[in-house]
Amino acid sequence: MSDTLDFTITLDEQPLPAAERERVLADPGWGQNFTDHMITIRYSADEGWHDARLEPYGPIPMDPASQVLHYSQELFEGLKAYRQPDGSIVTFRPFSNAARMNRSARRMAMPEIPEQLFVDAIETLVRVDKDWVPTKEGYSLYLRPFMFATTRALGVNQPANEFLFMVIASPSGNYYARGIKPVSVWLSRDFTRAAPGGTGEAKTGGNYAASFAGQAQAVANGCDQVVWLDAIEHSLVEEVGSMNLFFVYGSGPDARLLTPALTGTLLPGITRDSMLKLAPDLGVPVEEGPITIEEWQAGCESGEITEVFGCGTAAVISPVGHVKGSDREWKVGDGGSGELSMRLREELIGIQYGTRPDPYGWVHKIA
Repeated sequence: MSDTLDFTITLDEQPLPAAERERVLADPGWGQNFTDHMITIRYSADEGWHDARLEPYGPIPMDPASQVLHYSQELFEGLKAYRQPDGSIVTFRPFSNAARMNRSARRMAMPEIPEQLFVDAIETLVRVDKDWVPTKEGYSLYLRPFMFATTRALGVNQPANEFLFMVIASPSGNYYARGIKPVSVWLSRDFTRAAPGGTGEAKTGGNYAASFAGQAQAVANGCDQVVWLDAIEHSLVEEVGSMNLFFVYGSGPDARLLTPALTGTLLPGITRDSMLKLAPDLGVPVEEGPITIEEWQAGCESGEITEVFGCGTAAVISPVGHVKGSDREWKVGDGGSGELSMRLREELIGIQYGTRPDPYGWVHKIA
């Protein structure tokens, strides 16, 4: 099978008028507005990947017996397109997203999509909808590739054999529109995001649905995000919300980073992986390993742990300022945004938006 396909292009005859589009781009919010077009590519066991199309954004017909609606055979990715100082448009590490989607697909018994076809689909959509990529500082076009089972059957004895891959795009504003504010987090002992042998390392919707009750509990206790702990002892720290966690020990030239190791229950974040490469080049050693609640609390109280932050595509870096649980509560550092956290954030954003050099080849030019 070829690594790519020719796309049939059907343009929207009534795209959003330019004046209305500019109004949306002035304050797009997050995931609330969508561009004029979308990508669809079909898969069947007999034909493989085929019927690649760019078409007007709109509803998709689905049989009520489509297996995704009953057995959640689904996965997705998330990345952004950025406007550069010279007006060109780039994405950030799209082949890494393609590789992660295929790891998720293997776990969810779904077909892998050729990485080049994944990237071609993104490029095709962004080129046509390029006017939707914001020019305002800190804004971007969020890209959502996803795949789901369309086989018409209610049997659970085997996975689906027909799938639909899609890409939609949504202009997004600055995640910190009102300034960077450290989040407060709740230690969840009642709910588990993922268990060994489960789907924790797959980017599948069921993991996020399973997180809603824990997030609601965090909010009910006055916190912004939930901290997920290991499923067995509920003592090892794993993730915060939908982000990977980093712990800063020491400060200045003596600072070092620790992030929980990938054990199969954590999502292998693209931003996390970027931090593992970027920090050492800035003179900050990074270690992957376990950390318990007790070690986190003791480290903050002794001053050994000076900063903590979550990282992911949406926020890039989100400082953690306060930790709360049913039986404990403590502050991280002075409760503010740490110096190293902000330095790492500015370095990575600089690469993404083209204001700093990209020695890693992470930036992928589209248009």
